Amino acid sequence: MTATNGGPTPAGDTTGARPGGDTGPGRSDTVSAVVRQWQTVHPQLDTGPMEIIGRINRCAALLQQAEDAPLRRAGLSRAEFDLLGALRRTGHELTPGELVRETFSSGAAVTKRLKQLAERGLVERRGDTRDRRVAHVRLTDAGRELVDGILPEQLAYETAVLSVLEPDGQGELAGLLAELLGRLEGLGGAPRA
Repeated sequence: MTATNGGPTPAGDTTGARPGGDTGPGRSDTVSAVVRQWQTVHPQLDTGPMEIIGRINRCAALLQQAEDAPLRRAGLSRAEFDLLGALRRTGHELTPGELVRETFSSGAAVTKRLKQLAERGLVERRGDTRDRRVAHVRLTDAGRELVDGILPEQLAYETAVLSVLEPDGQGELAGLLAELLGRLEGLGGAPRA
């Protein structure tokens, strides 16, 4: 992490607290410690963005580790489940190119995962009758049953994680993240430096 929220630490303030910032002594998450260290090294930098982006990244990593437990029990990786989930939620066959777009994965990664899932009998591929270069992928009955069996566990886990936030807080967080994501997607990703 490099920089985060608010202005530089005022002169003489040794607590690490900043006006409007979240790195005061009451905060004890990993990102707060990182921000305080950067403020010591570069007190003139605005480390505010780090407090948001750093926490989003850290939360995502921790959520993914814990959330993958039901998937590991089923012998699936997160990326494999994302492919199966895309096929299930769209409700129809998809081409590998469509799966690339649905899962934000590379073409090579999707091809490899589809091969592994087909070997397990979870997906089937069929060639296009008009264009031999195009393949269509669909869930098998076993794949559909697997996704439908795991999804309630995933949602129960996510509900438990979010229960530390009040319902209003959950709604506010969802709205803010939706706004940020919409802007980033509209820009084709994060702005380039």
